[in-house]
Parts: sequence; C-alpha cells; structure tokens
Amino acid sequence: MTVEALRASWELPPEVEDARVRSLAQLQLLDSPPDDRFGRITRMARIAIGVPMAAVALVDRDRQFFKQVDNLDIGINLPRTKTICQATIARTYERPDDPALIIEDAAARPEFAMVPGVGQPGGIRFYAGYPLYGPGGHPVGTFCIYDTEPRVLDDQQLETFNELAAWAQRELEQSDDLERAADVQRHLLPLAIGDLPGYSVCAMCLPAYAVGGDFYDHYAIEGGAAFTVADVMGKGLGAAILAASVRSALRGASRAVDEVECSTDPADVVNSVADLLADDLGRTDTFVTLFHAHLDTTNATVRYVDAGHGFAVVVRANGRVDGLDSVGLPLGVLPGDTWKAGEVALGEGDSLIIASDGVLDLIGDGSDVRPALQYVARHAEPADLCGRAREMVAEKAPLDDVTLVVVRREPTG
Repeated sequence: MTVEALRASWELPPEVEDARVRSLAQLQLLDSPPDDRFGRITRMARIAIGVPMAAVALVDRDRQFFKQVDNLDIGINLPRTKTICQATIARTYERPDDPALIIEDAAARPEFAMVPGVGQPGGIRFYAGYPLYGPGGHPVGTFCIYDTEPRVLDDQQLETFNELAAWAQRELEQSDDLERAADVQRHLLPLAIGDLPGYSVCAMCLPAYAVGGDFYDHYAIEGGAAFTVADVMGKGLGAAILAASVRSALRGASRAVDEVECSTDPADVVNSVADLLADDLGRTDTFVTLFHAHLDTTNATVRYVDAGHGFAVVVRANGRVDGLDSVGLPLGVLPGDTWKAGEVALGEGDSLIIASDGVLDLIGDGSDVRPALQYVARHAEPADLCGRAREMVAEKAPLDDVTLVVVRREPTG
C-alpha cells in the first residue's frame, strides 16, 4: 500500500467522525489547563517504562490537543494530519480487540514522515498509543509514550503501558463524585404528577453531560397543578448545584406564597424566588431562565410567568401554534427586577408545551425556532412528543440539556 493510501485509510466516514467529535465535545476538556490527575500518569509512565516522553492527547476534527504532555516540545496543539495518534484512532475501528498502536521505529515508516521531529536527531523514533474513549464508546484521544531511539516493549513494560492507559481512561470518565451527583439530580426530578382529571402530562429532562443545569418540576396546588421548566446558565456540576438551589427555592416560595400570603399568582412565587436567590446569582455571576405556570383545572386556564425562557407555546387542537408572551428578563440579570403573570385558556385537545433551548438544537440548528414549532404542532400529544424527543437525543447526542414538559387537556367527546 502506498504512503498516500495508508494516510487515506486513517480518515473516518463522516457519520463516524461526527459521532466521535460530539463525544469529545461532551467531555468539555478541549483547551482546558493541564491537570495533575493526568500528570501523575505521564510521570509514572516515564519512570516505570523508561521513556523520556509521555502524553495524554485529545484528537479533535482537525487538531490534536495535549491535555498533558511531558518533554515533547511541539506545543499543546498540533494539526491532526501531522500526528501518529490519528492512526491510533483509525486502528480502534479496524481492530477493536487490539487497539494499541506500537511503532518500533517511526523513522522507518514513510507514512509518519510528516510528524514533527520524526527521524531527526533527538526526535521521535518509538511510539506506543492506546485509545481513550468518550461517551458512547467513541475513541476521542490517546495515552501515548515516545522514545528518541527505536525500541520494543517487553511483556512487563507492555502490561504496565496497558495499566497506565486504563488509569488514564478512568480519569477521563466520570468520577465517582460526579456519578453520585448525577444520581442525586435524577432523584430530585419529581415523580409522576398523579391524578389530574381531564389532563395528561409528560415530562423529561436529559442532561447533555453527567449532570446539567436544566430541570423541570410539577406538583399539586389548590385547584390544579404547578409546572416549571428552568435553565441555569452553563453546564456541568456548577450549573447542577445552582439548579438544585433554584428548585428548592421555588418549592419553598410556592409553599410560603400559598400558606402565608394566600396567593395563587405565579408571579408572587417567581418574585419571591428572585429575592431568595439574588445574592447567590450575583456572587456567581449567573442567570436563570424560568417558565413557571399554575394550571387551574376547574376553568382550564394557565397563569404563567416567563422569565426570559422563551420557548413555551400552546398547540391548539386544530394544529395552530400560539406563542406565549415572553417579556421578562431571566432571574439574576437585573437586581430588583419583578415579573407579572400572563394567562391563557386551554380548550379541549389543546397542549401546553414548555421546553428548554436544547430542544431547538435537537429540532433544527438552534438558530431558528420555526422548525421546532412546526414539529411540536405535528406531535403535540404528550407521550408521542416526549418519546420522539428521547429517540432524537439518543441518536444525536446533543451538546445541550433537553428538557420538555407537555400538558394536554383531553377531549371529553
């Protein structure tokens, strides 16, 4: 096989590469600073195997980013076309049971002549790379060691190399703390709302990462039920911590407004929450978009507050989509801001749909709300819409949390 043909064989089919790059993005590690968790691994590799250079690399679509690199003076970013690790990534798909790539003398392999330093005095001669995997099992990077002289690994060194690669993989994956946080966040989502005569409800929250800043909530109130969808700015554990605070504040404010102020106005709840969270949001320089609604089942009306959330609509039984006014700012943007409630009636067969902005990325390109509106108009029945959303999340692995609440007033005929 010619050099050109060998290099061409390292290119992945577009759909495979797209899935791999999405998996890498979900780790949120590109361009992040060095981390001693990986530094300990590369130092151990140099000592235990006796190599002068070691690295943990992440392979993006067009570049290779070194999360950790020891004694390899080529910068932290390298064009992907000038790396050996691109061949390791390709090998993962060709030989999944034996994915490690070991090159005893790169200078003797013309296909690697484009790699900086290969064949030059003091440059790379030996390379061993083991793929590292992201969400979904896609190879997103490598743990690799280098030497300036040709060499082979004996059985003990090969075993050590494999064990260190497994260590790097564990560090790349979710830590135990993050897994516990994800489990707690899942359990904070409410149970099914229960008996709500004349209405059907579907709700879901699928974080893009282990934990997320989106949440939904629903609970019974006098004469009906309250529904909330909120989105904390940012992603990951920090956003998840604030999301838990927002949820707790909403529950507490709702109870206080009901019992102390004897109010059923959702604006009173949101204004109370804004006061409670003012210091937290100000100190963390964070804002929260929020849609909070009270459904009165006796007269089929919904009173709501949209605090900068923006994607809440009523899909009428005839397929018409009515947007709900969104004039309020998110919580945390303007200190002392207040919100007022709007009102909409639900006819028989009408559906109230509240979504996070991750749904816009799921249905369309995220820049135009119209495809999403057209889609929900065709699939406004709660179980249908939530089921389709789950399927699309599984297929597309979006980079934003996807949260959806659908409340439908069932026809009586």
